[in-house]
Amino acid sequence: MSNAPLLEGIHHVKLPVSDLEKSLAWYRDHLGYQEVMHFVEEGVLMGIALAHPNGGPGFAIRLNPEVAAGARGFDFFAIGVPGEAAINALAAHLAAQGVAHNGVMRTPVGWLLSGITDPDGYDIRFYTVPLEIPEGGGLLVRES
Repeated sequence: MSNAPLLEGIHHVKLPVSDLEKSLAWYRDHLGYQEVMHFVEEGVLMGIALAHPNGGPGFAIRLNPEVAAGARGFDFFAIGVPGEAAINALAAHLAAQGVAHNGVMRTPVGWLLSGITDPDGYDIRFYTVPLEIPEGGGLLVRES
């Protein structure tokens, strides 16, 4: 039995963005996210909470151009996709919308769709779930 505290999932992730409307449009138009809450501070829209109608993780976008510029190219999270057929369909959907990507490739832990960037240049990745643990259950070691 573990002495670790009881936890359950991630409550939310917050992405700093340079332009709320541009980021909202990208996540809505390309991935199907919907607005669920606005965060207004001193009369100014500063953030938007997003939810996905088909099981994608919820997250928020927060206006912070300086932080967004400094995090360009970073991958804050990877979104799970339920299986190889679904990740191939996502790749085709994005390509049909003109969203460039690296295609679907096999990794030691499942299928990966990468090479996608949002309006702030964040690296958006998709992996099939559940995670495929390598035979023997050992840790993966990745050399750079």
